[in-house]
Amino acid sequence: MKIARSLLAVLVLAFASCVTAVAADREEKVVYHMNEAANPMAALNNIRNHLNASPKAKIVVVTHGPGIDFLLDGAMDKNGNPYDAVVQELVNRQVQFRVCNNTLETRRIDRKRLIPEATIVPSGVAEVSRLQVQEGYAYIKP
Repeated sequence: MKIARSLLAVLVLAFASCVTAVAADREEKVVYHMNEAANPMAALNNIRNHLNASPKAKIVVVTHGPGIDFLLDGAMDKNGNPYDAVVQELVNRQVQFRVCNNTLETRRIDRKRLIPEATIVPSGVAEVSRLQVQEGYAYIKP
């Protein structure tokens, strides 16, 4: 009985080691879902911190509703700091920013008002779902 327990413990540890090794080889893909305008700078700082801890992470930010506001030309935080500089910094680190076309149409926002770093997708929620289901992205709601 003692030998069986020891053998089981060794097998469990070996399996855990294999799982960890496989997980370490997998690409880290994360979708940040932003649909509120409350504090986008905090979310952008979360993304910056994420990349500092995991520089190879592939990050896509999907916005819809009021969550797109920080991607409009001239948008600034409550202290007058422009968002576009932080967005550009993150784009330089390979972060992608996607904006919901349904939101643009519903809110009657001309797509020309978006900063150049933003890409329009047909539906923000559909894009979040697609990234999770079809491409295996982890979901984060800052």
